[in-house]
Amino acid sequence: MQDLKVLSPEEVKGLDEPRISPSQNQSEYSKKIYLESYGCQMNFADSEVVTSILMEQGYATTSNIHEADTILLNTCAIRENAEQKIRHRLQSFKPIKAKNPHITIGILGCMAERLKTQLLEEEKIVDLVAGPDAYRDLPRLLEEVEDGNKAVNVFLSREETYGNIEPVRMHTNGVTALVSIMRGCNNMCSFCVVPYTRGRERSRDLDSILKECTQLFESGYREVTLLGQNVDSYHWQNPETKQSINFAQLLEKVAQLTPELRVRFSTSHPKDITNEVLYTMAKYENICKNIHLPAQSGNNRILDLMNRTYTREWYLERIQSIRNILGESCGISHDLIAGFCSETEEEHQDSLSLLEEVKYDFGYMFSYSERPGTPAEKKLSDDIREDVKKRRLQEIIDLQRIHSSYRNQLMIGSVQRVLVEGDSKKSSAHHFGRTDNNKVVVFPKKEEMKGEFVDVIITHCTSGTLLGELIN
Repeated sequence: MQDLKVLSPEEVKGLDEPRISPSQNQSEYSKKIYLESYGCQMNFADSEVVTSILMEQGYATTSNIHEADTILLNTCAIRENAEQKIRHRLQSFKPIKAKNPHITIGILGCMAERLKTQLLEEEKIVDLVAGPDAYRDLPRLLEEVEDGNKAVNVFLSREETYGNIEPVRMHTNGVTALVSIMRGCNNMCSFCVVPYTRGRERSRDLDSILKECTQLFESGYREVTLLGQNVDSYHWQNPETKQSINFAQLLEKVAQLTPELRVRFSTSHPKDITNEVLYTMAKYENICKNIHLPAQSGNNRILDLMNRTYTREWYLERIQSIRNILGESCGISHDLIAGFCSETEEEHQDSLSLLEEVKYDFGYMFSYSERPGTPAEKKLSDDIREDVKKRRLQEIIDLQRIHSSYRNQLMIGSVQRVLVEGDSKKSSAHHFGRTDNNKVVVFPKKEEMKGEFVDVIITHCTSGTLLGELIN
């Protein structure tokens, strides 16, 4: 469930909804690709890689599905409802396929990797299946479909990082961008499909990461988010000098590019996040003081069943280190699962007490969803009734809402440095941006422009948003 998440509360509302790639101007005679992306931030970053690969081969993109020669869905498999959304979406394509039998429909990403050729058998309108490591092969796969065949590539690589591909920024406001620093995961959490859909960990080379971040800044971007299933596991060795670079050192090198570029990262693992990383964050003002640290449960027996490889006590020690080194204002968010296999009512209470002890700024909370092929599915019984899961989840959500409101209220009266990201969703008379600790701020417009840093005094708040006024 390492879902790569540093989205703002405003963005979270649409987390499970598709994002459609906008059109890119190319020849009107180019074959057009319509691409929808679902799920985590890594999927959206991957879609930008896919777009780059296909545009390099002469394809154009379109946001109008009826103009498309090919429809691609970049999918998520982290929960059952994520896959069901894709299946429902495919049903809506049947009239399009009936009207235009030559249109190609392809499934990319984690769902493609998990189901492989089974997708072709179950969803008859699907022509192409490509896993997360097969995107360089997409032009050949599309040619194979044009020749009248079904096309599949779900090979998982131990080397592929797409490090030499410059992503086409499709899902961006022109101010903030995602930069993938590694792929895959070696943490075999019993509930999680990621190691099976994205393969083993491999880190992208340092030079390509720094080059991408530099190019983004020169293009007007003012914030990057370094992405990995577990960024703390980043490790790259220079093949010539044999010098090794860990995540703390990478973070420092990105921060040193320019003080005008904000740096975020996601996701950290409680067993791996080091004080070296925390001290690096403290050293540089442009490294945002915000950490997403999934807990998953507050009970040691459940953590052991989940194979999280840490205890509640270890987790709380890491939280205390964050507070000691980065201060009480550092934003901390979490993942928490309600109703994992055999969880008792007392063990659920341990998760609630963890929330009470930490008082997170924000959280991603789910009821347990058994995923085929995971260790939990093979060895444990999904024995908690759905109504019990739903009730426990609601208790977690209700408590988190209280804590989010409390943490936001602590910021009233403070002056925050905010990066202007664009118009507020509710009013074109207001701008919105995020604070250093990843809270959304909405404020009346003056003369400031998107992409500028401004000082805002926080005047009041809701549980999800800060409201304020500009300070000249």
